Amino acid sequence: MSQNTELREQVRLRYAQAAAAVAGGTRNADLLAEETPPSYCCTSPSGAGAAGASGESARGATAERAFGAGLYDEAATAGLPLDAVEASLGCGNPTAVAELHEGDRVLDLGSGGGIDVLLSAERVGPTGFAYGVDMTEEMLELAEANRASAGAENVEFLRGAIEDVPLPDESVDVVISNCVINLSTDKPAVLAEMFRVLTPGGRIGISDVVAEDLLGPEQRAERGSYVGCIAGALSRTEYLDGLAAAGFADASVEFTHEVVGGMHAAIIRAVKPVR
Repeated sequence: MSQNTELREQVRLRYAQAAAAVAGGTRNADLLAEETPPSYCCTSPSGAGAAGASGESARGATAERAFGAGLYDEAATAGLPLDAVEASLGCGNPTAVAELHEGDRVLDLGSGGGIDVLLSAERVGPTGFAYGVDMTEEMLELAEANRASAGAENVEFLRGAIEDVPLPDESVDVVISNCVINLSTDKPAVLAEMFRVLTPGGRIGISDVVAEDLLGPEQRAERGSYVGCIAGALSRTEYLDGLAAAGFADASVEFTHEVVGGMHAAIIRAVKPVR
């Protein structure tokens, strides 16, 4: 088994475990603080506690501030199925920055339990549509149950890899993602797929973990694991260069809050130029 294949399987297994835990009644805060197996993605790396705190309470406090359902406005999630909210493991709220409009077609890469897809579906209304793509069968089952519970008819969850999206060229207006691209072992393929499925003039609004440029790959790995959303994160310049190479314009990477030293949750925006 190659290293990339092994990492991909570790990520798949971690998300399958997370889906099963939520389906079994585990709360979001407890899921984020879980240490056996080591931290779910995305959570605080082991040992990265809040100042003045220690041990398990520190990890839980840090994780709740940096990741998960706490990053969403309670009013926005009030009408969602509880399991969709509890399954949130991201580092931001991409629906808050993606400038969604009535009638937009939206794609969420690594849609998990479906929180961002369901929120997007509400924003784009009955004339719009929201797709979610995920590689984990257990998460897709949870997301489909949440879709049914929410009664969302303008939603479809698709099984697939974010490096090979099962949608046609130029089929969506907006691509969002929440703390998932850092987990890919082929990030240029992910960026290229985003560009491919977007219509000309389409845009991305992504939340992800991003490293400061001063941290090399080894230093990122020292701060946390790959499945913990740390070791595989791109730097700001790597992200901007990758987006440019894929064909995007007007790209920006805005740090929002620090996850661990030199590593930040960030908002990434870019536009597919009109031909």
